[in-house]
Amino acid sequence: MSQEIKKIALLTGGGDCPGLNAVIRAVTRTAILQYGYEVIGYKFGYRGLYNNDFVPLTLESVSGIEHKGGTILYSSNKDNLFDYLVNEDGKMVKKDVSDVAVENMKKEGVDVLVVIGGDGTLTSARDFSRKGVNVIGVPKTIDNDLAATDVTFGFNTAISIATEALDRLHTTAESHHRVMLLEVMGRNAGWIALESGIAGSADVILLPEIPYDINKIVEKIEDRKKHGKPFSIIVVAEGAKSKDGEVVVAKIVEDSPDPIRLGGIGNKLAGDIEKIIKENEVRCTVLGHLQRGGTTSTFDRILSTRYGVAAADLIKEGKFGNMVCLKGDVISCETLENVIGANKNVNPDGELVTVARKIGISFGD
Repeated sequence: MSQEIKKIALLTGGGDCPGLNAVIRAVTRTAILQYGYEVIGYKFGYRGLYNNDFVPLTLESVSGIEHKGGTILYSSNKDNLFDYLVNEDGKMVKKDVSDVAVENMKKEGVDVLVVIGGDGTLTSARDFSRKGVNVIGVPKTIDNDLAATDVTFGFNTAISIATEALDRLHTTAESHHRVMLLEVMGRNAGWIALESGIAGSADVILLPEIPYDINKIVEKIEDRKKHGKPFSIIVVAEGAKSKDGEVVVAKIVEDSPDPIRLGGIGNKLAGDIEKIIKENEVRCTVLGHLQRGGTTSTFDRILSTRYGVAAADLIKEGKFGNMVCLKGDVISCETLENVIGANKNVNPDGELVTVARKIGISFGD
């Protein structure tokens, strides 16, 4: 690539996630210290790109942020500039306003856009790449459901929080002989539920990939009672569903590119189980956004830093239209064209599910 790079821009899109700040820090420091680039950050994801709302990113402004959750650039999961809600003659209509964003970047002299996000955010990154914008992607989601990379940053922190929650529920469940449910995030992928469930000594793990039979769950609870364990711990992914039912939708967000918000399966299931098992109280805890917040885990800080440095290196090498990824122990890259729409779900016959079954965990099937 013959173009000389002088100025780069970053943005963070989609749900907030532990590790975002570590990526911002690593890209900024590498870009400045190694390559002499000027760095700016657009605020509130693509909305900032549309409104030309940005801040300078310097060694000073990214100092001391590596361990912090969230993102100093703020984020939005509603602003798809290829299908953006604008006011036209008093009516709100959806339009492709991506040309405005391209012009804003040209006006500010931005040579490369680093996009940090999940599938929706990276889809727009691919679309900007198709329009001729120099784009580098960095994979972010606590759900760990992007097929192009072995691990997404934020996932490790999320499962650590979920595991700690299970440890705490365990003691109260045992004290009161209760059935305790923990509902965790993950959308249509069960990675958070599976890994935290194994680590947190769950008795039942319910995944979107393995539809459950409530009678099988009750069987597991009753079997534990027969063996002197009058309490049970159940982890349920927000996208889990029964064999004859559908996912439970918490609400519809009309102005979002992904309008369906899952949630509520834990409370529904608690009610269903309590109708069958009369002698046990059944309680549900919805972990919700606690999984996204707080201090970033050591693993995620390191992975985020590796991704950030790799993103800056790809810019130097002129390898635009790619997303950095982890394959085994090696940081590499994959084209955004191949990344989009390639989701990674739990394999019901895979090693982790098999390991869980062998130690006596039920999947309600």
